[in-house]
Amino acid sequence: MLLKDVNAVITGGASGLGMAVAARIVNAGGKVVILDVSVPQGNAAVAALGKHASFIATDVTDEAAVDAALKQAAFTMGGVNAAVNCAGVATPGRLVGRQGPIAGSAFRKVLEINVTGTVLVAKAAAVAMQTNQPNAQGERGVIVMTASVAAFDGQIGQVAYSASKGAIVAMTLPMARELASSGIRVVTIAPGLFATPMMKGLPQEAQDSLGKQTPFPPRLGEPDEFAALVSHILENVMLNGETIRLDGAVRMQAR
Repeated sequence: MLLKDVNAVITGGASGLGMAVAARIVNAGGKVVILDVSVPQGNAAVAALGKHASFIATDVTDEAAVDAALKQAAFTMGGVNAAVNCAGVATPGRLVGRQGPIAGSAFRKVLEINVTGTVLVAKAAAVAMQTNQPNAQGERGVIVMTASVAAFDGQIGQVAYSASKGAIVAMTLPMARELASSGIRVVTIAPGLFATPMMKGLPQEAQDSLGKQTPFPPRLGEPDEFAALVSHILENVMLNGETIRLDGAVRMQAR
C-alpha cells in the first residue's frame, strides 16, 4: 500500500505519536481522520495538517461513538484502508502502595481505554475495510496497534499498564490470522522511551536521564521515528501478525 493511497483513521492523533503518523501520511499525499477526546487539540491538529485531515471527537471506549466515527470517516475519505491505534493512558499504580491497594476501578479504566478501546476501533475498521476493493496484492487494509516495552519489561507500578499492553501483543497474531482471509494485515509496535507530550512534561534533566537508559541511540525516541515505522508497515505487505519493538535495545529495570 502506497502512502499516497492511504485513508487512515488515527486514534490519539491530535498529539504525540498519533500526530506524527498523521503528518507522515498527509505529507505523502494520503488522507487522515483523527479520533481524539481533546477537541481543542483535534482542531489545532487539523489546522496544522491541512485539507487532507479532519477530526472527529471520539471516546474510544464508547462503542456506538467509535462505530459512528468510522462510518463518518469512511464517508469523508471515500473509504478506510488503515487504522492506527495510538490512544492510551499510562496511569501508574502499585498493586499495594503506600496509599493502599490499587482500586479495581483504576485497573479497569486502564484496560478499558488501552485494550477495549483498541479492540473497538480495530473491529469497526475491519468492517469498513472488508468492503474495499483489494489492491494488486489482494490487500484491503492494515491495522496498526500500539503496545509498549512494558508488555515485556513491566516496572514496579505498571501492573495495569503492562497488563493492557501485554493484551495488545497477545491479540495481534489471532487478529491477523482471522482477518487474513479478508486481506487485512495486523501489526503491533512496542515503543520504548519516546518524547511524547507526557514525557515532555518532565524536567529536561529527567528526560535526559531516561534517554540515557537506551543503549543506542542514548536518547528518547522521536515521534517521527515511530511514524516512520508505521509508514513502513503500511507499505510492506509481508509485515503481518508481528509485534515490533522500537526501543533502541532498552530493557527496562524493575524501577
